[in-house]
Amino acid sequence: MRLGKFVTTTAALSLFALALPVAPVFAASIDEKKAEKQAQIPMCPRKIGTLAVREPQNNWWTALNLESPDLLLKLFVRQSGCFTLVDRGKGFEMAQQERALAAGGALQGGSNIGGGQVKAADYILVPDVVSKNGNAGGTNVGGLLGGFMGGFAGAIVANINISSKTADVLLTVTNVRTSEQQAMAEGHGSKTDVGFGGGLGGFGVGAFGAAGVSSYQNSAIGQVVTLAYIDAYSKLVSDMGGLSTDAKADAPQRTVTMSRPGVMRATPDVKGKVVRTLDPGMILYPTGNTDGAWREVTDEVDNKGWVPNGSLAMAR
Repeated sequence: MRLGKFVTTTAALSLFALALPVAPVFAASIDEKKAEKQAQIPMCPRKIGTLAVREPQNNWWTALNLESPDLLLKLFVRQSGCFTLVDRGKGFEMAQQERALAAGGALQGGSNIGGGQVKAADYILVPDVVSKNGNAGGTNVGGLLGGFMGGFAGAIVANINISSKTADVLLTVTNVRTSEQQAMAEGHGSKTDVGFGGGLGGFGVGAFGAAGVSSYQNSAIGQVVTLAYIDAYSKLVSDMGGLSTDAKADAPQRTVTMSRPGVMRATPDVKGKVVRTLDPGMILYPTGNTDGAWREVTDEVDNKGWVPNGSLAMAR
């Protein structure tokens, strides 16, 4: 089933100003932006697939007193309902410890923890900053970090500008099974998109605090980065809206290996014509066709035939 037209967007970011002073010079532009443009986040009636969010390798957020952006993206994912979120971070590390205790016999009987229970991720989402080296006339993060992180890191983070309050970010989605970059989207945020001193009301103070990303709500540059990631996430989900909702079924069949000597036959029958002999460990490629206890496969030179399931093992 495909999402296509089923993906809809609703305003998930209602901007409001708290009773805190705002510099008059920004007031008009802030009001105009509120009236003419609201940041949008997609809301999906069906899930596109299962998603794991990875922390970027280049730590650009610490110098801004922000939390890792992967936490921010997890908040968007949960609220949009577009993906089932699986943990591959600290929570998963603790879960692995529990599994190790179960494997060692330390847990109580009936704990029901063991192999084959972890849900697979269909996609990996990586949030980062657009990799362009340019200073729009102000202090940017690249300038702050370049001295002790090297020129490459400076270039990576150069598109978050503290002085002009702008941010350009990047989201990339990789298909776990095929390694294809399924989607990529850039997002932009600027000081004229938000009323500084006000919160990102659509998510609420509680939502940001519970997600561990309150700094994105409480600082000017944090609000700008948030809007940039919302912009990118909205584009990303729109791009992925036409994908099938069953990534597992869409992926190519896993390869198999011969677990013992055997033969490939022209028909799914022990009396079928022998196409070729097969040695233990030989890699074969299932076509997806089965017939009782037989599976149709091809070899490395495109011979096609049938092999008993009992002679096959899943390749790792």
